[in-house]
Order: sequence, then C-alpha cells, then structure tokens
Amino acid sequence: MAETQATDIYGKPYNRSLLVLVLMIGSFCTILNATLLATAFPAIMKSFDISTATVEWLTTGFMLVNGVMIPISAWMINKFNTRTMYIGAMSTFFVGTLLSFIAPNFATLLAGRLIQGLGVGVSMPLLQTIMLSIFPPEKRGAAMGTVGIAIGVAPAIGPTLSGWIVDNFSWRDLFGMMLPIVLGVIILSIFLMRNVIPNRDQDIDVISAITSIIGFGSMLYGFSKAGNDGWTDPLVLAFILVGIIFVILFGWRQLKMEVPFLDISVFKYGEFSLAAILSSVSNLAMMGIEMILPLYIQNIRGESAFHSGLILLPGAMAMAIMSPITGRLFDRYGARYMAITGLTMLSLGTLPFLFLTSHTSILYITVFYAVRMFGIAMVMMPVTTSGMNVLPFKQISDGTAVNNTFRQVVSSIGTAILVSVLSTTTKDNMPAKSLLHATPLAYRDKAIDAVLSGYTAAFLVAAIFAIVALALAFFLKKGNRAREAAMLGGKK
Repeated sequence: MAETQATDIYGKPYNRSLLVLVLMIGSFCTILNATLLATAFPAIMKSFDISTATVEWLTTGFMLVNGVMIPISAWMINKFNTRTMYIGAMSTFFVGTLLSFIAPNFATLLAGRLIQGLGVGVSMPLLQTIMLSIFPPEKRGAAMGTVGIAIGVAPAIGPTLSGWIVDNFSWRDLFGMMLPIVLGVIILSIFLMRNVIPNRDQDIDVISAITSIIGFGSMLYGFSKAGNDGWTDPLVLAFILVGIIFVILFGWRQLKMEVPFLDISVFKYGEFSLAAILSSVSNLAMMGIEMILPLYIQNIRGESAFHSGLILLPGAMAMAIMSPITGRLFDRYGARYMAITGLTMLSLGTLPFLFLTSHTSILYITVFYAVRMFGIAMVMMPVTTSGMNVLPFKQISDGTAVNNTFRQVVSSIGTAILVSVLSTTTKDNMPAKSLLHATPLAYRDKAIDAVLSGYTAAFLVAAIFAIVALALAFFLKKGNRAREAAMLGGKK
C-alpha cells in the first residue's frame, strides 16, 4: 500500500502505515462498543434496579445519537482539519467511556453512552473518508478491506467478549478495559495523525442541522420502537411520520442550496446508489441476525450468553480473514462478481436457518453462520468502495456520510421488521392459556413450536432481503474502472 511517499495537504511527508494503524485500533474500540453491552443488560438491570425497557436505552440512545451525528459529520470533516477532528472524536469517546465506567447511577451511565455515540458518529465517517483520501482509487479496495476487519469483526466478537467479562468480572470492566487503549490512541494521534482531507470554509446551516437531527433522530427512534411495540402503535407511527417529513424537508433544502450542508446529489451516480443499497442490506444481514440468532441459542437451546457468543465467533473470524483478501480481489476484478458470489453465499447460508428446531446441532448453526459472514465480507466493503470510486474527490466526505446514514436507516428498518415478524408470528401461534392449566407439558411444547415459527418467519424475511440484493448485484458494472484508468494512464 505504501509504494510512494505519502504527503499531507501541506505537502509534508508522513508514515501512512502508522496512521492507518492508529485509525484501525481506534475504530475497533468504537465499533466494538456498539454490541458490547448486549449480554451485560441483566447485570446492569440488577445493579441499578431498572426494567428491560429502561436498560434498552443504552443501545437505543447510543444508536440515535450516532445516527444523527453522521449527516453533521460531513460538514465537520470539510470545515475542520483532520487531526483536530480525529483527536476530538476519540477524546469525546474517552470521556463517555470514563463516565460509563464510574457511573454511580443509571442516568450517568446513559449520559456516558450518549457521549460515546457523539464520538462514534464522527469517528466512523471520518475513518472511511480518511482511508478513501489517502489511497488512490485503484488501491482503495485493499485499504477498505483492512477497514473491514474493524467494521466486521468488532461487532461480531462483542457478545462473546462481553459474555466472558460479565461472567468473570463486572459489567464496568467492559468500559474499563477500553480506557487505556483509547487513551493510547489519542496520544499516538497527537504524533502520527496528519491533515489529509482538504478543508473548505463553510458556515453551518442551522435549518439543515435542525431538520437533520429531528428527521433522522425521530425516524431511527420510531423504527427501533417498532420492533418491540409493533408497527400499529400510535407513538411509533407518529415518530416515523415526523421523521419522514423532516428528512424530506432536509433533502429539499439541500437540493436548493448553492453549497449544501450535505451533498445528496451523490445519489445521481447510479453505481453509488446501487452500492449504498447493497452495503446496507449486507449490514442489515449481519446486524439483524446477530441480534436474533443469540436469542434462539439462549432461549431455545438454553446456552449461556458466553457460549452463544462462542458459536458466532467462527463467523467473525471468517470475516476477519476475508476482509483484506476481498479488498485486494476488488482492486483486481471489481465489485460485480464478488457481490454476486457473496450474496449467493449469504442467501444459501440463510436458507438453512428456516429449518431450525429445538434440537438443531450447534455445528449446523456455526457452519452456516460462518458461510453467511464469509459472503457478507465479499460484499460490504467492495461495493462500498466501488460506489465511492465513482464520486469526484471533493464529494467523498459527503458520499461517506450519505452512505453511512442510508445504511443506518436501512439497518434500523430491517432489524425492526425482523424483530416485529419474530414477535408477531410467535404471538399468533402461542397456544391458549387454558391449555397451560389442563396439560402443562403440551402447552410447553406448543409454546416452543410457536417461538420456532417466529424464528422461521424472521429468517425467511432475511432470506428474501438477501435474494433481492442478489438480483440487484447483477446491475453492478463489470471490472474495476479505477484500476483500468490507472493502467491506461501508466501506458500513456
């Protein structure tokens, strides 16, 4: 990756490999943080004597703040220098982590999580924008494949690591273990981070910022509540409707502005739009099933949180191994055949989950989950890179923010659909309460069947998502046009 001496926007040389290493370690911590609390909820509920609905705000609140910060991040990345932005984002994350670690009550813990969300909402788009800026288009596949290790593996190993720490130590140690690592990243950033993204003097458009925050915040909250409360709940519908209205107002204003707050004109590039859809479906396939499958493993199979995480670990390792490989394959062959192959594997890896029973072997689950993750690794970063490569250099930060926002919204919608299908189907198939008193054993068996039917329905929806994405992948263009253009340039 470092064949020529890298220089920053001022023409000063820097060590690109060390800069990337700092980015990777920091991003791994911030992304790991998203799924780290999943198995710690019972312990936190016991510590603060709170309900399930209350403790879920640690995830919902984090996702909301993270989601609303992503559109704003594009303006911030263009306005402020790279070094200041990254150190600021990681310092914000550090403060939130420290606050969560020492939290004397739930309100303080929630405040810490929200502050963490602010940091991640900036650092994640900044990571991708930096990587796309410091590598030429024909080498971005390998670079983004390296990024894929953090993006794919961190959330996948989160439940396993969390389960082990909570079983052996305290939920506070989930935050405590990250403090020295994040502090080390901040110190290294002071010496190794460089200003690599050109800035432009652009004042913040207050109306755009407000409509963005209300629109995306309300929409994400509505979709997250839909999974538990159902799609017909008045509050859910109200939040989604308000969100849609404000997102439309936000989009309309961007198209009218001479210098938009977030340049959504990137959607006029067909390859970018298609790549955004495919990467969003891939992310949904990963995050949605990572939430549903552990429920089956723990509730139906009776495995512990730690063991359910171990069952998913080979899939995480498959993604870790494949991410840099798929990046280099993209540089050579482009995204089309990789996406078709990956989505075929995702579809074929999802279909076996339609036939889960209360006695399905752990090996069966582990193998097909790994197949799914292998397929996702072949799709997510290659198609994202393919979409970003068609954009002019000045639109990369906007394209990154648009892509991340779109992926966040689609993932929230898709996950809400999966959860609501699971709960609705289970509820519709539950036996009558009278059977519980008459024949308790028969009631138990029928209740288990009802829950299994819910999982079957949810995995069927996931399979449909994958198959639709597979059909769309055939519309991607062949080859890696950035590489071909570079080769032609070299010949001249």
